[in-house]
Amino acid sequence: MGLTYNVYLNSSRIYGCKNCKTHLSDHDDIISRHFRGQHGKAYLFNTVVNVVLGETAERNMTTGKHVVRDVSCKQCRETVGWKYDRAYETSQKYKEGKYILEAELLCAVS
Repeated sequence: MGLTYNVYLNSSRIYGCKNCKTHLSDHDDIISRHFRGQHGKAYLFNTVVNVVLGETAERNMTTGKHVVRDVSCKQCRETVGWKYDRAYETSQKYKEGKYILEAELLCAVS
């Protein structure tokens, strides 16, 4: 196993891990701000960087049953959200392959 490198985003508004400030996503990758997580307000992102994915698990959420994985910061391993792998409800299929990052676990990185 070789060295791992972090991706550094070049944008005016970058979201990072609140714990270690590692870049996670660009403000322009937000699809929706109308989500709730375990810690309150959460955002749906199209892409994220510098994360590791946990094992898949089926979870019953407010919008139905989904197959998800926890998303953790690659640098400090703090869980910052989850990834939707599969949605069983037809109306929720747009979430597949997308990421939820919880606002309480993020910070603005300049």
